[in-house]
Amino acid sequence: MSAQPASDPPARATILVVDDDPALLRVVAMRLDMEGYATIAVDSGAQALTRLALSAVDLVLTDLRMTGMDGLALFDAIAKRYAGLPVIIMTAHGTVPEAVTATRRGVFAFLQKPFEAAALIAEVRRALASSGRFADEGEDWRSDICTRSPAMESVLREAKLVASTDATVLIRGQSGTGKELLARALHRVSPRGFGAFVAVNCGAMPEHLLESELFGHVKGAFTGAVRDHAGLFQAANGGTLFLDEIGDMPAPLQVKLLRAVQERRVRPVGAVQDFAVDVRLVSATHRDLADEVKQGRFREDLYYRVNVVTLVLPSLEDRREDIPILASRFLREISSRYRRGAASFAADSIEMLMAADWPGNVRQLHNVIEKAVALSTGTIVPAALIERALDRRTEELGSLDSAKQAFERDYVVQLLKQTRGNVTEAARLAQRNRSEFYSLMRRHELDPKLFKD
Repeated sequence: MSAQPASDPPARATILVVDDDPALLRVVAMRLDMEGYATIAVDSGAQALTRLALSAVDLVLTDLRMTGMDGLALFDAIAKRYAGLPVIIMTAHGTVPEAVTATRRGVFAFLQKPFEAAALIAEVRRALASSGRFADEGEDWRSDICTRSPAMESVLREAKLVASTDATVLIRGQSGTGKELLARALHRVSPRGFGAFVAVNCGAMPEHLLESELFGHVKGAFTGAVRDHAGLFQAANGGTLFLDEIGDMPAPLQVKLLRAVQERRVRPVGAVQDFAVDVRLVSATHRDLADEVKQGRFREDLYYRVNVVTLVLPSLEDRREDIPILASRFLREISSRYRRGAASFAADSIEMLMAADWPGNVRQLHNVIEKAVALSTGTIVPAALIERALDRRTEELGSLDSAKQAFERDYVVQLLKQTRGNVTEAARLAQRNRSEFYSLMRRHELDPKLFKD
């Protein structure tokens, strides 16, 4: 059954609703229709899989307890065939452990019946926004950032709060975590969003060129200066200036930057006159600037000027739940750009991506997907192409025993994180008694006290 919105605006997304209760199925579909979504309503997991094979769907909303294939079994089938497609499970029979298990397996959300319409719509919007394809109302500022990670969501909430002020912001994070994306999002939602966003990489050019780029120069200031040149501070006037990798800025330029930040005035190279500038400064670095100050490589007074508010981006290792949705988004974008037909990943491709190490973070993931798409010839990206793009070698994989040990340790760590060090709860989720679980912790030298906070 397919229902269309009562009004004529185009549907923002297509939602597949699955429930063997005809009354509830009809009510949920009608409520989604009223919000402007296109809905496909079916009464079984088997029908859902059929419709998925025939129609493009952006979200699945399914009941947990159904005759035949239940909601979790349907999710498992979807995860194998349609990686990155968000699934929300509704249930009147759910328990907290069941919800924890479902979300750990990758279910986007667990919605307890009876639920208010507002709660349903809020979860639907959040799930659609997580893919980056459908921004929630008022949340289009973050539409370039795909996430369902609590750690990343926390950073985005802080960024939105800070954006409404004019405070100077320092974004910290490993290379490839998306520092410039966050800076652009912060600018977009700020009162300066109507102004220019100007970015410069402080570590990508020599000192004399960087000085000229930042502050400008006058004609004849140096060989090759054949005309006056307004710098990036002036170009960003009224908007945001983003200094990427500020930790790599040469010491002499740090002095000049400090003066510009303090006085809101800049002097072009070779000029005798200052110019007033009105910019918001957002900086980023993969370095520990506090340590750089101790080592004498970064000025302490400048550090306190640029470090008014700090936002710390998690590594991809710390937001692994985002790998499927990031990979799916990159696949869509790159396939479209390369005019390739690759539309989805094989199940073992996603498993390989989830298991891989990502020292280069999101940038590395994008690079791997781009390599795989460039080499693909069909509509499904097989694991062999992902393995080739990852440049894996058998000798780097280690033994089976070491892999099992690594998985076991990671599993116990995740349980302790989830339960905040509650050994009884962790043991119950692992379906082990407390003695066995304590043995597991001792084997991997894990102290539950470290997970309390």
